[in-house]
Amino acid sequence: MSTNNKGLRRRSVLASAIGALCLSTVGAQAQQAPLKIGVLTDLSSLYADVTGNGSISAVQMAIEDFTAGRKIRPIEVISADHLNKADVAAATAREWIDRDGVDVIVDVPNSAVALAVGNIVRDKNKVMLASGPSSSDLTGKSCSPNTIHWTYDTYSLATGTASAVVQSGGKSWFTLTADYAFGHAMEQDVKNVVTKMGGQVVGGVRTPLNTQDFASFLLQAQASKAQVIGLINAGGDTINSIKQAVEFGITSGGQRLVATVLYINDVHALGLPVVQGLQFTEAFYWDLNDQTRAWSKRFADRNGGRRPSALQAGAYASVLHYLRATEAAEGSADGKVVVEKMKALPTDDPLFGKGSIRIDGRKLHDMYLFEVKKPEESKQPWDYYHVRKVIPAAQVWRPLEEGGCSLVKS
Repeated sequence: MSTNNKGLRRRSVLASAIGALCLSTVGAQAQQAPLKIGVLTDLSSLYADVTGNGSISAVQMAIEDFTAGRKIRPIEVISADHLNKADVAAATAREWIDRDGVDVIVDVPNSAVALAVGNIVRDKNKVMLASGPSSSDLTGKSCSPNTIHWTYDTYSLATGTASAVVQSGGKSWFTLTADYAFGHAMEQDVKNVVTKMGGQVVGGVRTPLNTQDFASFLLQAQASKAQVIGLINAGGDTINSIKQAVEFGITSGGQRLVATVLYINDVHALGLPVVQGLQFTEAFYWDLNDQTRAWSKRFADRNGGRRPSALQAGAYASVLHYLRATEAAEGSADGKVVVEKMKALPTDDPLFGKGSIRIDGRKLHDMYLFEVKKPEESKQPWDYYHVRKVIPAAQVWRPLEEGGCSLVKS
């Protein structure tokens, strides 16, 4: 893996032994040409724990599971660090497709990055599997016939978490929002849900991405006297803001801290004494059932004992379905054709179960309202959550007609 002077950009080729596609109807020449997957991720910053090398491992596992016992068409996996910069990500995507012949780009955490890469992929008629970003614009005003949005989005997270909090008495909100595409989309979704349910957002502040010191922002939230402080951030920003809010005595002062995005890696980093009782919405938890436990054990064996985040689970499941669709499309290199096949085929994997993909590219599956356990309730490493509610797919995702996607006929 190499690093250039533009900043920690990495690239690795993981070929030959990784796996193969069995495309019996494709000619000998196509059989020899490798299918190329690019994992464009965060390897060095605030989302590295929840995506990064874990997402690369998850993609490898998807290839291995799909190709087990099959004849071999080589699959190459390359990876790069997008540095959370849309211009770096767009340039990488363009180079991958034009020079390296990449067929599909996976993961792309950071919504601004995903929106930029989505434009490149659409122009080049390849495929983007957006398992890492969350902006609901990816299936709304910025939807694309070349993009599948897999794991979650701002609408589903806001619907699950904000609804539960308002129903339990949290009527007045102050939002602390990461100042980029994800934060803006989530902020609007939260406001819509809170207002619809009879609550009110009394104020808010936007914070730079990858903020280390949240003191001034949290003091504004504290001074607002809002019942709820909604943390509209993710990864390292969520960890830092929760930790500093506890240090400032905000939660002990009676205000309720709500994380709109929380990953198991964040809970692990903070510890149960800090985040116990926190409720949030998520798409996946390693300890849901026998299938999720078995897969997560395999993942942990490759990743130093760490359990997978929902985003890493999404990378696995989206690639597995992509490979099935590619086979059904007889190895087509036409991105739109493969995405259409992904939408036509029902989804089924050990992590998200059975589901489907809508015309706007939105992957549909149930979501969960989790509550972080008290320290004395945890019986083993990574045993962190209670499942408080299963939120059916029909209730948690934005109605198709409300997204403004150009692919949806009026």
